[in-house]
Amino acid sequence: MRWKALFEDMEAQLEAAEWGEREAEIADRVRRDQGMVTLAERLRGQTGLTLKVGTSGGDLFEGELTHLGSEWLVLSTAAAETLVRLGAIQHVEGLGRRIAGETSRVQAALGLGSALRTLARERRPVAVHRTDGRGRIEGTIDRVGRDFFEIAAVLPGEVRRSARVITVYAVPFSGIAAVASR
Repeated sequence: MRWKALFEDMEAQLEAAEWGEREAEIADRVRRDQGMVTLAERLRGQTGLTLKVGTSGGDLFEGELTHLGSEWLVLSTAAAETLVRLGAIQHVEGLGRRIAGETSRVQAALGLGSALRTLARERRPVAVHRTDGRGRIEGTIDRVGRDFFEIAAVLPGEVRRSARVITVYAVPFSGIAAVASR
């Protein structure tokens, strides 16, 4: 009888040790997989949620995540849509648990230039928030190049007309934290 109890105890200890090893291996694999997730993949799973995004320029934007390209995201509110450059993000608040991996080839091709060309085509007034935090430029995007765009600055509330343009700025994509349109 003692031998039977001893062997059952030894089997239980061995089984518990094997289970512990499996749990440790699973936890290690999960941590390794999480280490491979990019911010864009993490954000792709958050579409439809309200997020707060802080940028390198010190601005904080809040809204529903409605679109995500390869280099940008769009936060929408009733009053405005704000395109935030992924490279300018300092922190994101309000993330859910989901992660979405692979993106379509179309989404992967939608770089910052594509989004800015859409704003230029629509001739929508925008406010460009800079990465250096030194204010913003208000106006209309006139032209979009490979790594920069030109914005005709007008006084706040003014419509872009040749006589109303104060100056035209060439802004490198790296200088953009966000572009807000109403």
